Amino acid sequence: MKLVSFAHDGNLAVGLYTGDAIYPLHAINAALPVDMASFLKNWDANSSLARQIEADIKGGKHHEHGVPYPTATLSAPVPHPSSCRDGYAFRQHVAAARRNRGVPMIPEFDMYPIFYFTNHQAIQGPGDIHCMPDHFEKLDFELEAAVVIGKKGRNIKAEEADQYIAGYMIMNDMSARRLQMEEMLLNLGPAKGKDFSTVIGPWLVTPDELEPYCIPAKAGHVGASYNLRMTCKVNGIQVSEGNMGDMDWTFAEIVERCAYGVDIHPGDVIGSGTVGTGCFLELNGTGKLNDPNYTEQWLQNGDEVVMEIDGLGILHNTIRKENSDFSILALKKQPLA
Repeated sequence: MKLVSFAHDGNLAVGLYTGDAIYPLHAINAALPVDMASFLKNWDANSSLARQIEADIKGGKHHEHGVPYPTATLSAPVPHPSSCRDGYAFRQHVAAARRNRGVPMIPEFDMYPIFYFTNHQAIQGPGDIHCMPDHFEKLDFELEAAVVIGKKGRNIKAEEADQYIAGYMIMNDMSARRLQMEEMLLNLGPAKGKDFSTVIGPWLVTPDELEPYCIPAKAGHVGASYNLRMTCKVNGIQVSEGNMGDMDWTFAEIVERCAYGVDIHPGDVIGSGTVGTGCFLELNGTGKLNDPNYTEQWLQNGDEVVMEIDGLGILHNTIRKENSDFSILALKKQPLA
């Protein structure tokens, strides 16, 4: 099942995507909530009703409610997550980034999964991404997958954690690298380098849809793993390619760590971290390592960013520069004498 949040009758409504059309679920069955946050809070019952509607649609019912997908205005599938964490699951990306900085691979990566909290109020979906001038100081994308939690839990073992996942999405963890690198010199963050936009979409895909892609987790790991090709194109040129099956830490293992000693809640979004080759920071570093004359590439005003993951859809965004000269970089104080 594929669920979206889209503009319908003046509200953001939960829709079911099937047959290249979107069906507003509340309009078909008033027992279903209009918004995704409420839908996720009673996920088992609501998703069961939605599956029945999907079966009815495929049987010829409810077609009068269908909105042609190309004409629909989509938001993020989960427009207002209860929280947003981002993991660090792909060893290839971590190793390449450290190699490019001339530092050895950190052994702790193989000991436990980690994550950071990002701004859950800055979630976006398909469409324009508006950025301030300072964001364009090495503006970057990050090609990732994400899950959304469908039920409350605490102290969850990895062997059981997949049961808490309502669905999967594409994630683009937008990054302003100059802001990020400057503030992380203070060993805190990332913060301002990340908090202006995290993009998810185009829809939430339930785990059953991904069963044909299942593969074993890597040796020594537990949880669902999927053979899903991941790509990113910028202005029609492919710049990144990877696979969700390359995640060294599974989402189940990341959820286990997230839920240790704390509740996770329906509507929490958790990203995988960047796939290998999945951002300009890594690509530029590798390019310069191999060729000192390599020209760095960063996102510019007007760039079109298109991410695709097998089974999870295609996420389209366009970079837009705000008409402002306000700069927090210009507010930096000089060091004390």
